[in-house]
Amino acid sequence: MSENCNQTCSSCSDDYSEKKEQKVDFSEKPHELSRIKKVIGIVSGKGGVGKSLVTSMLAVATRKRGYHTAILDADVTGPSIPKAFGLNEKAEVTDLGIYPARSQTGIDIMSINLLLENDTDPVVWRGPLIAGTVKQFWTDVIWSDVDFMFIDMPPGTGDVPLTVFQSIAVDGIVIVTSPQELVSMIVSKAVNMAKKMNIPIIGLVENMGYFKCPDCDKEYKIFGESHIEQIAQKYNVDVLAKLPIDPKLAVACDRGMIEFYEGDWFDNMVKILEEDVEKKMKIAVASEKETVAQHFGHCESFNIFEVENNSIIKEEAILNPGHKPGFLPNFLKDKGVNVIISGGMGSSAIDIFNEKGIQVITGAEGSAKNAAELYLQGQLISTESVCHEHQYHAECGE
Repeated sequence: MSENCNQTCSSCSDDYSEKKEQKVDFSEKPHELSRIKKVIGIVSGKGGVGKSLVTSMLAVATRKRGYHTAILDADVTGPSIPKAFGLNEKAEVTDLGIYPARSQTGIDIMSINLLLENDTDPVVWRGPLIAGTVKQFWTDVIWSDVDFMFIDMPPGTGDVPLTVFQSIAVDGIVIVTSPQELVSMIVSKAVNMAKKMNIPIIGLVENMGYFKCPDCDKEYKIFGESHIEQIAQKYNVDVLAKLPIDPKLAVACDRGMIEFYEGDWFDNMVKILEEDVEKKMKIAVASEKETVAQHFGHCESFNIFEVENNSIIKEEAILNPGHKPGFLPNFLKDKGVNVIISGGMGSSAIDIFNEKGIQVITGAEGSAKNAAELYLQGQLISTESVCHEHQYHAECGE
């Protein structure tokens, strides 16, 4: 404060007044090796509404559509994402940066539990330290060619959500709610914060809306009647999905099998997210003529399908150049392949493909083109991981 200040600001120069009006830019750039197309924040005004579940299921739904997806777990004091995906290995810390862990179907995940020595170690940190850690998940982690990144935010409107909105280029948020009456007030807080931070609201997801009896198919509103439509109308936002109370869903999370739970609640929402993302990819199918080969390394050729916006626009067949150990994953990576489909494959080859960011689908059969189309429709999921006949030999890519 100046010696001549009379606390009326009349003695201050116009130059100082202009400086007061300047906004501070808190934005941070991602790691120089990161490539991220779209960032979606999953938020809630209170805890316990299933925000992490929605984050996980959205990542799985977009992955099934052929996108490379990622989860940044910003809920540092209550990380549950690694558990839902059954992740046991830790993130890889190198001189270049931090590499996220990868799920069974190829979803990149970064969470504080992937850095702690023990998953049960408590994170007893103050707000600024937690917020700084989340920021490092953006700046220090190498996110390679990500189509959709979903950020699992902690509940409320405190330090971490503020840091995320100020530091990270978030394209939009999804607000998760439950049916209780007080949700209107909770949603209001999240909506108002998003508006103040100028973050677009993609829509609302209601969790635990009902329970459907498996015997009589009748729906029971355990937490009362839904108010989601009224809330959506009040704030002029869309209702994206309504999730039931499903014990099988809870079991899938507890067993780390969320990727293999079947549900179509987010299909329409994925279509909304797809609108601004151009989807280009290559799918390679290990083939015998036009049929899926049952032994990856012994296949006659690779039918490669070039995809744009979920449609096959070009296809070609490349003869198998040979199955020397570790050669085919590098060969297909150089061809720009994002997904490999086969009847069977050795476990080492699967690991190498995953390390290179290529998704592996095994257990497929029938027409090679039909297998690629089923994958694009989200209907082709691995049913067998290892080619047992040759799993200890080089024949299947070992």
